[in-house]
Amino acid sequence: MDCFYAAIEVRDRPALRGKPVGVGGARDRRGVLTTCNYEARKFGVRSAMPTFMAVQRCPQLIVVPTRFDVYRREAATIRGILHRFTSLVEPLSLDEAYLDLTDHPGAPASVAQLIRGLIHTKTRLTASAGIGPNKLIAKIASDMNKPNGQFEVKPNDVADFMEPLPVRKIWGVGQKTDEKLEQLGIRTCGELQRLSRIELQEHFGKFGAELYDLSRGIDDRAVEPDRPRKSLSTEETFAVDLKTISDCEEKLEELYQELMADLAQKEAHRPISGIFVKLKFHDFTRTTADRAGLDPSLPSFRLLLSEAFSRTEKNVRLIGVGVRFAETVPADAQLSLL
Repeated sequence: MDCFYAAIEVRDRPALRGKPVGVGGARDRRGVLTTCNYEARKFGVRSAMPTFMAVQRCPQLIVVPTRFDVYRREAATIRGILHRFTSLVEPLSLDEAYLDLTDHPGAPASVAQLIRGLIHTKTRLTASAGIGPNKLIAKIASDMNKPNGQFEVKPNDVADFMEPLPVRKIWGVGQKTDEKLEQLGIRTCGELQRLSRIELQEHFGKFGAELYDLSRGIDDRAVEPDRPRKSLSTEETFAVDLKTISDCEEKLEELYQELMADLAQKEAHRPISGIFVKLKFHDFTRTTADRAGLDPSLPSFRLLLSEAFSRTEKNVRLIGVGVRFAETVPADAQLSLL
């Protein structure tokens, strides 16, 4: 989806159309942007940027709070559309997913065009698509004609498509790897292809072997349908650091209620194996109190909060609470012999 959260806010508030909009932390509070629209990006504003920095770059930025209940509802509608075409849908987030259309009788580009049209008709939101023979190519291609466009890379065109691409386009290549590659004089995938698999392993270890394949557009990862999450959590960064356990307990209760509502909506059927409380302090250090076997009750979370808080005398910048789910064993799994 194109700037999913911001696009929803603009759709629901037409007065915002054509203006730079960010979604996330308020202008006058400590926080970060969850996303922003393309009008804001022209000023160098981006997702995960501290709000104060975003406002410095774009003083006219309109910052609106997140509405995750609305985003989840729209995501469910879009997910329903995707499942009309294939059962092999692998969500990456609320606004992004891989689809395997191998068994669909239609031409991939035509199907993508149809899906995007249905999404717009149903939600009045635009989507972009990348079509390729594997996840790597499709992901890169999805950014080629944003917003509200699509781009197809056919199998015979993969080599020509990959050669001029910046190495940063390869999944797994972050800032440090990019800097190391630049030190080697490598900026594009074509230049990366000049190194042998052994040379890449010498420089990057196990990831070097993957780089050898990925730089050539080779990616054997399958599209995997929804996999059960291992945990569910919620957290909050505070405008003013919390100094006492009483202050923390007050915020903990709010987070607990939010977590329980989220749990009831998404994972009410899942058995819980444990709970945890995470604290981040004013100096950005953190600690987590994690306990298996505790029931997800408010007293249990308070117990873990007290344990985590007592480990240091630092002021608290963030509190997170969550549950871990018990692993389920398939019904046909063979039991081990004792």
